This record gives sequence, structure tokens and C-alpha cells, in this order.
Amino acid sequence: MAYLSDEKISFGIVIVGGGPAGMAAAVAAYDAGERDILILERDNALGGILRQCIHNGFGLHRFGEELTGPEYAYKYERMVEERGIAYMLDTMVIGIDKERNLTAVNRDRGIFTIKCGAIILAMGCRERPRGALNIAGTRPAGIYTAGTAQKYVNMKGYMPGREVVILGSGDIGLIMARRMTLEGASVKAVCELMPYSGGLARNIEQCLNDFDIPLYLSTTVVEIHGKERVEAVTVAEVDERRRPKLETARTIPCDTLLLSCGLIPENELTKDAGIPLDAITNGAVVNGDRETDVEGIFACGNVLHVHDLVDYVSEEAVIAGTSAVRYIRGESGRDADIALKTDGRVRYTVPQRITSLKDTVVYFRVADVYKDAYLVVKRGEEVLYKRKKQKLAPGEMETVKLTEEMLKGDGGELRLSIEMA
Repeated sequence: MAYLSDEKISFGIVIVGGGPAGMAAAVAAYDAGERDILILERDNALGGILRQCIHNGFGLHRFGEELTGPEYAYKYERMVEERGIAYMLDTMVIGIDKERNLTAVNRDRGIFTIKCGAIILAMGCRERPRGALNIAGTRPAGIYTAGTAQKYVNMKGYMPGREVVILGSGDIGLIMARRMTLEGASVKAVCELMPYSGGLARNIEQCLNDFDIPLYLSTTVVEIHGKERVEAVTVAEVDERRRPKLETARTIPCDTLLLSCGLIPENELTKDAGIPLDAITNGAVVNGDRETDVEGIFACGNVLHVHDLVDYVSEEAVIAGTSAVRYIRGESGRDADIALKTDGRVRYTVPQRITSLKDTVVYFRVADVYKDAYLVVKRGEEVLYKRKKQKLAPGEMETVKLTEEMLKGDGGELRLSIEMA
């Protein structure tokens, strides 16, 4: 817990969110030489969503070992403690302005304001609830987002139900299909609206195929049955416009429906600060330093765009943390203004623009499944990069490194595209 005096409060760098992104950004800023750092976390402990992710598979890229979510989080908690980085728990940030004044509230201090040299947004994301899905039927008990069910099972020791249908094949849904099975539930089906899964290939194999759990693609829930408790759901195939084909409808008896239908970056604070959002990612538009269009405010992790691996969250947070240090020292330095554009097959890129002529790793996702395709980077008609990919899928985030040599040249725009072989 940080100590704050009753006089005017100010910090060099304030980080909103104490999950893996926030902690990694704080550690990176400290290691870059900044000591005046504060993390604000609304929960009662650091760690974020990783605290409830007790499965393994974390840390292979970042630490070279396979960890559970709590183990991964604990590594960063220990780094924060060892460096003496200040943090405040049970503290909700309720406002940020363009002058980098941050307003927060907690039980001990009430409402207070912090003047920040730089702000790093690391608030993470939330799940898409039933209300956003327009599913017909009654509103009985037994409907949960997959993350809520995960918290009940892994942290509170409660079973949400025994006969389960899962809508959506995002990674949390796939992992909960396995988890519920291991806890003795019967997972009747995983239904996915799209013609492809939204999760990692390894999760489909390890969480569904290894347990003989069926995955129905191009299928959705069209009605929920039950008054006091879910009794069944009706599912149907969908056409190419994602409209249910009612002649394919069938009813699956169950007492629980888990929703794994996508994640939404927690960007209310971002919007309040007047920061433009990307229409595809729903996160801030940033440059290669992860600086937003509001000077001195940076963003990283799932609040910027939804990642598939927490290791990539940490890598991105390091960029934001070190860039924030350079900013408050007046060393940010911009020597370019290059917009990154896509062709539709590439859905989005992060960053969306590059303002420095240095090697830059660009993260991107594709819009569909493409096999034996080429990833191409062009400036006008000039091909700067071309590489064949055996398979590209929306559930797997991809990267491409744009070198300093590639970034030099006439024209303020580079285009990433997918070309079929």
C-alpha cells in the first residue's frame, strides 16, 4: 500500500491496473531508471485475471517455463515488491483528463486526485454478457459468463452446474469445458457462431478433443428454456449471414449455459480522456511506443487489444513502461509518421502507426482462416516483406517485425495484406 500525503499528490508514472500488464509496465519503468511509480488496482490483490486461471501454459515465452496463472502473476508481484514499487489496492480510478490529472476513490481516502507525469492504461478487458447477445427465452438461473464460472470453481469452490452447454469457443470457454468435466460435470456441447473456433488450436485439442467434447461450428443458441433454472437450450445452425436456420434447430437438455462470446477492452476511462479508439480492437489508437493520441498517456495489454498469450501482454507492457520513462525525461523523439493500413484479410494492427525509425514488432489478427497464404508488407507497389504462412487463423495473434530499413523511404503509409498462393 502506497503512502500518500495530504498535500498535493503527484507521481512520475501512474499505472491503472495491477494485472500482468500493469505490473510488467511498472517493473519495466523501474528498470529503466524511474522510481516515482504508483500502481492503482481496484481489486484486493495484484494479479488481475491470472489469479483464477489455475491451468498451466503461461510463461513459456517470457520465463522459459510452464506456469499456472497464479504462478505467473506471483513472479511479477515479487518483482514489484523487491523493487519497492508503490501500489494501492481496493482503489477505483473514476476519471482521467487530457492534462493527466487522475481521479480515484477508495475507502481510506475517499475521492482524491493525482497529478501524473505519464499514465499507463492497463485495465484489461471484460466478457460480453447475455444482454449483448440477443438470445431469446426466459431469464432463469444457471447462465454465466465463462470467466464468472471459472472464478466460482477455481477461487470459491462452487460448481455452477452439472449439465453444461457452452456458447462460444474462445479460450476461456474451451478451458472451462475441460475444467467443468474434470470437476464431474457433463459438457454436452460447445457451440460456435463462426465457421472457425475463436480459441488457440492447442486448447481445442487439449480441452475438447482429449475429453470427447463436441464442437459445433456455425451453430448458435437461439432460445433458453426454464423458469427458475435453465432446463434446456435450443441450438441451430446458421447460414453465411449468421442467421439461424430454424429447420436445423434441436433442443439440448442442460442446467447451465456458459457464455464465451468475446472480450471487450475496459475503455471507459480511455474514452473519458478523449482518446480515440480503434473501430476493430475497441482499444486506443497507439504508435509504436504504445502512446495514445493524448500526449503522455500510454496503453498496453488487453485494454489495448485482446491477446491470446499473457507473455505477449508482458512484452507489450515493457514497451509502454520504458516509453513512459522516456516521455517524462523528454527523450521520446519522433522522426517518422507512418500509418499502418490493412486489406481486410488482416483485421487490425497494433500499433496503428509508427513514429520512430527503429525496428518495430507489429501485432495483428486475420479475419478468417487462410491456408498456404502469404503475409505481404508493401509501400505503394513496392514489396518490403513477403513470407508464406501454412495457416493463419483469427484465434491466433501473429507478429511481423518491421526493420529500420523497411521503415525508411518515401510515403507515409505501409499496407499489410494476405495474398493467397
